[in-house]
Amino acid sequence: MRIRPATAADGARWNAFVNLCERANFYQRWEWNAINRDALGHRTHFLLAERGETVVGVLPLVRVRTLLFGDLLTSMPFVNFGGPAGVDDATEDALVEAACAEADRMRCDHLQLRATRAFGALPVGTDKVSMTVALLPTAEAMMQAFSQKHRHNLRRAQKNAITVRQASGGELLDDFYAVLRLSWQRLGTPLYRRDYFARIIAEMPEAIRIHVAYHEGKPIAVALNGEFRGTVEGMWAGVDPAAQALQPNYVLYWEMIRDACERGFTRFHLGRSTKDSGAVAFKEKWAATPTQLYWNYHLVKAKELPRLNPDNPKYQRAIRTWQRLPLGLLDVVGPPIARGIP
Repeated sequence: MRIRPATAADGARWNAFVNLCERANFYQRWEWNAINRDALGHRTHFLLAERGETVVGVLPLVRVRTLLFGDLLTSMPFVNFGGPAGVDDATEDALVEAACAEADRMRCDHLQLRATRAFGALPVGTDKVSMTVALLPTAEAMMQAFSQKHRHNLRRAQKNAITVRQASGGELLDDFYAVLRLSWQRLGTPLYRRDYFARIIAEMPEAIRIHVAYHEGKPIAVALNGEFRGTVEGMWAGVDPAAQALQPNYVLYWEMIRDACERGFTRFHLGRSTKDSGAVAFKEKWAATPTQLYWNYHLVKAKELPRLNPDNPKYQRAIRTWQRLPLGLLDVVGPPIARGIP
């Protein structure tokens, strides 16, 4: 078996493998190469494993290097997870070994592989889970899978005159981004430029679907999802803080689940969450069950595992300050910071 850096000429073969490999996921598609390189300005290092002329494994890697947050090689940043995909464990293990060697060669701080399994003796973090709904053949059957209390809360929210629009591609991008700006300000989190989401849509228009909840014609809750081999991938969502009392997320999530059922999808990943968090509790209401995720690390220059997450106390003051800044200022200073937070 040979492992080498992939080139643009390998893109079609790379995606053909990802589309057929049972172990592959949406975040390993070739298109993430150009998205991270061109929209965010990061160097990409996509590794391809071959036996003869046959692709047997892939591992997308992105080097995220900033003054604020250090220098790391990761798979995959800014999305739910990533890691290697191979025809068997041995192939994936070989790709991981190659990635460790690449991180050593670069002399970055550390390598991080966000995957669905642990790899050998690498240090691993296990505080993240992927919450997945097993979709039923009809929306009616799906509704009956919820608890009586949850159905009651959903019906109550539906009385608030909230409507939901869905569209593949970029038709609803402006409304999506307008709400996400408000939502992430409330969270105290820097947001990427609109161009980042536009590039994702441009690279994979058939695989991106945006959902927007409206009240009296105004967008108040939004989500941008990916679609891959029968699975809906929940990637980004937000709600206008001023509309929280209307409980729009109940209506939005139900309409997304209903839409997925009616269009023949079998699973809905509601995105990754931290264990025992409020996000997990909300997703469990939709009959979602957790799948363990593994943040595998190979330390190079770093002496200890990183703690780059909003729960880290050292970031709490920055979050509180961010929440008080005007949106106009955040539009300017936010994207350069966001591109460095993997």
